[in-house]
Amino acid sequence: MNYGGHYHNAPQNLIEQARAEHLDAVYNLIVNKEERIPDIAQFSTQPLRKDNMLLMQGQEFHSNYWGHLGVLDLDDHFLTPDFSSYRESALASPYPHNGVIAGLAHAQHGLVGYAHPFDGPVNPDKDLELSNALPVDVALGNADYYELVGFSDHRSTADIWYRLLNLGFRLPAGAGTDAMANYASLRGPVGMNRVFIAIVGEITPEKLHSGLKQGRTFVTNGPLLGLEINGKHPGDDIALAKPTTLPYHASLRSIVPIDHFELIFNGRVIASHRLDRSRTQADVSGDVEIPASGWLLLRAWNDHADPKVQDIYPYASTSPVYLTVDRQAPRSPGDATYFVKWLDRVIAGATARSDYNSAQEKQNTLEYLIAARTVFQRRIETPRSTALR
Repeated sequence: MNYGGHYHNAPQNLIEQARAEHLDAVYNLIVNKEERIPDIAQFSTQPLRKDNMLLMQGQEFHSNYWGHLGVLDLDDHFLTPDFSSYRESALASPYPHNGVIAGLAHAQHGLVGYAHPFDGPVNPDKDLELSNALPVDVALGNADYYELVGFSDHRSTADIWYRLLNLGFRLPAGAGTDAMANYASLRGPVGMNRVFIAIVGEITPEKLHSGLKQGRTFVTNGPLLGLEINGKHPGDDIALAKPTTLPYHASLRSIVPIDHFELIFNGRVIASHRLDRSRTQADVSGDVEIPASGWLLLRAWNDHADPKVQDIYPYASTSPVYLTVDRQAPRSPGDATYFVKWLDRVIAGATARSDYNSAQEKQNTLEYLIAARTVFQRRIETPRSTALR
């Protein structure tokens, strides 16, 4: 809400900004600006409601080493300090790592997500530096959602997400604009990137919380999506006794022409749909073959930017519908190997650092990272006959 600009923003102003963008709810993620936290006095566990518009106070935990976290729905207190691993500062240590912060947030019944994750592809074999802890926290159950549409490259961010989904991790799609609401020249308006959550009846913080955590969402900076698989919707499970074919219906409405409108199964495009002449809407039905356990989602995207969407390019995606065939767990040894290599790089980097405050901080960090690596290593070695329990 306030982040380094010349204007002072108040909660009422933020509500008006959100209303102008037709939002039903907005989280103000309170965050540090260098070594101060401009909105710290605004933190509250109670939402502000005006004219059916909800304003809730959350937190963005900054670690330029491990990756930024969005922390929602804390029910007691703001987590301080709000950052770690700031070189040349009193908080230079990479501890607390993001898993520690996630644990503290979960103790307050909060949700934790990775914010604006990746600006390009991640290649563990070639990247000069690799310290992002997303796969660590997903493997150890400390990530509740993923900012698929945010201040990052959406397609690169999705590619990494697909690899995690292929390994059976259930990580819902979220979104965040990363707007500095008192500094209009820096970024787009509040709600430029947003998550839509399926809710019945009155919108409440509790329903938003559960809907996001369950993955009953789609995320977008423009196109609107709808997906139904055999009567099920994003966030739902479908259990099948054997490989089969399922009916689906997909829909799109967009304020700009769309280049690609696709159904994705386990990271692969299995249906690419034609749009109307204006390329702004579609309603399609079909059948999709389900040969093995995994997931399905719908996405829409453009190759290039559009002036009506104040982002790098139009992009939208649903969260997955999850599929289990013959009680078998999803299996993707290649993706597991990818993350083992990733974590080898993270562990090597964390081991080489000499700015922990104590030997215990370093030991705790390395133990956490190694535990996550073990999870991915087991995904390589697990035989195909392993069943879900």
